[in-house]
Amino acid sequence: MSGKQLSTVSILCKHFILFAVGGGVYCGLEQIFRGRTHWTMFIVGGLCFIFCGLLNERREDASLWQQMFLGSAIITTIEFISGCIVNLALGWNVWDYSNIPLNVLGQICLPFSLLWCLVALVAIFLDDLVRYLLFKEKFPHYHFF
Repeated sequence: MSGKQLSTVSILCKHFILFAVGGGVYCGLEQIFRGRTHWTMFIVGGLCFIFCGLLNERREDASLWQQMFLGSAIITTIEFISGCIVNLALGWNVWDYSNIPLNVLGQICLPFSLLWCLVALVAIFLDDLVRYLLFKEKFPHYHFF
């Protein structure tokens, strides 16, 4: 394998591990707070974790509140797309926000989008910790503003 191929494999392995951590943690959170989860939430959680973790990898100058807001937007977008697929198109009824105010098609809602700000914060910290402990990456310095 050439150096470039090895680097690509290394990056893919790192992101696979981060994906698995995010998917596992999110399914665990669902078990704790909802008492159940669905295998698709592992995929959704893994994708959200990867994208939230990349926020301060691409823009190291971004403040925590900016990362939280962008993370919430990312999570809400992934939730809407996956909800349209698994709930509306496939009819699996994994979740339904129809009874919650300010919802869109029962797949996303403002109260949960606000909650995703906190989940994004946890994902940002956990991603940085995993990168530091497992991959020996530099641990970032945070600033709220």
